[in-house]
Amino acid sequence: MDVHQILTGLYSEEGRQDPYPYYAALHELGPVAPVPDRGEHRSVTAVAVGYDAVARILRDPEFFKQPPPNWRDHEVLRTLQTSMMFVNPPDHTRMRQVFAKAFTPRRLGALEPVVARVVDTLLDRMAEAGAGGTEVDFVAEFAHPVPALVMAEFIGIPARDLAWYRDRVESIDAFLDVAGKTPERLAAANSAAAELREFYRDLIAHRRGTPAEDLISGLVGAVDAGDVGLTEDELISNLVVLFNASFVTTVYMLSNGLPILLDHPDTVAALPGDDTLAAGCVDEILRMQNPVHFLARAAPRDLDLDGVPVARDENVLLLLAGANRDPARFPDPDRFDPRRTGPASLAFGLGLHFCLGAAVSRLEGRLALPRLLARFPRMAVTEEPTYSGSLFLRGIDKLLVTTGG
Repeated sequence: MDVHQILTGLYSEEGRQDPYPYYAALHELGPVAPVPDRGEHRSVTAVAVGYDAVARILRDPEFFKQPPPNWRDHEVLRTLQTSMMFVNPPDHTRMRQVFAKAFTPRRLGALEPVVARVVDTLLDRMAEAGAGGTEVDFVAEFAHPVPALVMAEFIGIPARDLAWYRDRVESIDAFLDVAGKTPERLAAANSAAAELREFYRDLIAHRRGTPAEDLISGLVGAVDAGDVGLTEDELISNLVVLFNASFVTTVYMLSNGLPILLDHPDTVAALPGDDTLAAGCVDEILRMQNPVHFLARAAPRDLDLDGVPVARDENVLLLLAGANRDPARFPDPDRFDPRRTGPASLAFGLGLHFCLGAAVSRLEGRLALPRLLARFPRMAVTEEPTYSGSLFLRGIDKLLVTTGG
C-alpha cells in the first residue's frame, strides 16, 4: 500500500476499529512519508510515524500549532484557540505557568486519598450491580466516573452537573475527530462550547462569593488580584479544555487497559500491592493503547524530515499511537510488557505541550487498577468491546464484564 491508501484505510470504519495494521504498514515506508495525493489530506504534506521523528518534532519549539481558518467565527474554535493546549508561545507559556502552579507535588499528594475514596465507593457499587453474575458496563460503572469525580473535586465542578457536562464534552470530542468537521458536528460543538462557557462563568461568580478548596477558587482569586497573566475569558477556555483532556484520556486509559490486563492473568495476580508493577502497567497500557492517536505541527521553515521535504507552514501529521509501536524503539511492539525498558511513550506528548494532567491520569491508573483487580480477581469481559470510532480520542466506550464475585 502507498501512503494515500494507508491513510484512506486508516480513516475507514475498519481502520477506526483497529488502526494498528495501518500504522505497521506506514512503518514499512520509513519514519516519515510524503503525502503526494493530498485529497482529503489537503492540509497535510507529510505523515510521521517513527518514534524518533515524532519526538524530535514535538520537542522542537519552532514547530507550531496552526489555527484553522476563520476560527474566530465559531464558539468551539474560539474556546480551543484561547487555551494553552492549542496556542503557541508566548501565549502558551504565559497560560501554562499559571496552571502549572496548580499541579504541584503537594496537590497531587492530596489527590491520592480522593482517588482511593472514589475508587472504593465505585467498587462497592459494582459489587452490588454485578451480584449473581449480572453483567455490568465497566465504562459506565467505573472507567468513566473515576476520573469524572476526581477531576470534578480537583477543579471544583459540582458532582450533580457531571452527566450534563459529559454530553457537552462528547459533542466537542466528536467535532475534533479527523472526520468530525461536518456542519452538523460543528453546530453541536459550538452549542456545547457556549453552554460550557456559561456554566463556568456562573461557577466563577459563585466561587467569588463562596470560595472553596479547589482549583477554580484559587485561580479566580489570583486573576482578580492581578497576580497572574490571565483574563477571565482565557481562564474559562482553559478550564473547558483542561477538564476535557484530563478526563477523557483517563477514561480510555482505564477502559482500554482492562482487556489487556485480563489477557495476562499472572500480571493480574501480582498487581495488588506491587506499586512498581502498577506504574509499569499504566505506562505500558498508555504505550499500547494511548487515547490520543494523532497531533499536527506546522513547519517553521522549508526543511527536510528524514528525506521528506516539508515547506514552511505545511502541516506534518504526527501519529503518536504509531510511534508508540515503532519496532525500532520498542522490540516486539505488539506485546504487553509492564516491565519494559526503553524510551517513554508519547501518550501525553513531549515538549512545550506535554500534557499538564499526565501526573493525575497516571495517579488514577496506578491506584485504581490494583484496587479493581484485588476486589474482582475473576473479572471477565463478556463481549467484544465497543470503540469510540474516533481516531483523535480512541477508546472503549462500552465494555460488558462480570465481576466474578
